[in-house]
Amino acid sequence: MISRRALLTTGTASVVLFGLGGTWWATTGPSRTAREPWSAASAGFGDTRLDVLAYAILAPNPHNMQPWRIGLGRRLDFTIYCDLDRLLPETDPPNRQITIGFGCFLELCRQAAAESGYRADITYFPEGEPQPLLDGRPIAHVELVEDASVRPDPLFSTVLARRTNRLPYDASRPVDPGILPELQGGAVDGVKVLATADAALVDELRMLTTDAWRVEWDTASTRRESIEVMHIGKAEVSAQPYGLSMDDRLTSTIGLLGLMSPEALDDPDSSAYRESFEFYARACRSSMAFVWSTTPTNTRRAQLEAGRAWVRTQLIANALGLSFHPLSQALQEFSEMAEYYKRVHELLSNDGGETVQMLARLGYAPDVGPAPRQALESKLLPV
Repeated sequence: MISRRALLTTGTASVVLFGLGGTWWATTGPSRTAREPWSAASAGFGDTRLDVLAYAILAPNPHNMQPWRIGLGRRLDFTIYCDLDRLLPETDPPNRQITIGFGCFLELCRQAAAESGYRADITYFPEGEPQPLLDGRPIAHVELVEDASVRPDPLFSTVLARRTNRLPYDASRPVDPGILPELQGGAVDGVKVLATADAALVDELRMLTTDAWRVEWDTASTRRESIEVMHIGKAEVSAQPYGLSMDDRLTSTIGLLGLMSPEALDDPDSSAYRESFEFYARACRSSMAFVWSTTPTNTRRAQLEAGRAWVRTQLIANALGLSFHPLSQALQEFSEMAEYYKRVHELLSNDGGETVQMLARLGYAPDVGPAPRQALESKLLPV
């Protein structure tokens, strides 16, 4: 298990000035209003359900689409639905990765409830498992039950410090293979978590993830899906705190100059197009280790459990001081990606009989700040 010292040194107190350059972040950096839900969670709402949900909405999810819609019940319960306008039909045609995001959400529900002395009784798909696509039926129903036997999850102290770090990682600083088995503590029933720093496999995965990224960026439909949910500059991110946000010091300046526009990003002859590809490619090539998860089946329930394991794995990685960045391109199920989808399963699944649900790179990089989040109130359905 992860040590108490590691949890304490990367716990909630460490989020105060996460970001690019300390003082700059706290004053003129990325939009603070778009990050307010991260501080609102610890402040609380005075309603047990809302206090739990304030942490759940901070869950990692594909393209930061935050597709959750929440119906509050008459008791200490609520029902989770998918906002069907927040799907990614080009990069995630079967809605598998979106479903994994809901698993992350539900795991943080469970942890936040336990922290307050409640058991979260979670019923998956109470009206049936949606296939082949998600639909209007609920993803889950959650009832909070006061229970003195519930023990807080030690990972909960790291939730507000969870970060996805997309910067290139320090190639001079290897990941100690001796710490990687700790990531297996993220596993839950039905989900395996594995990691490697083996040089040969890391090199192969670097090439595979770079090539898969090229396919996603060079395929017009998948590239445009990302561009459509990309928000450039502080004003735009503050107005729409979801999707792919570009509001750090550099991209805000470029955006204001009109050099980093949706049109430029979609033009293969533009410098914006080339630099956007190369920035992410450099990140892939700088991977110092990898972690992935597999399930024996690929049902919707298995996808939710994969999400639970995934957020737990990221919390452990961050607590160990590791930078963590999902590289999901090779796992996307659109036709142009088929070659890489097959290859990643050959490398990482058990004789091809398992589904590789998630893959992330690990390493060390300068701290970054939290991703934007929409306010909890915006996710609540009318009563």
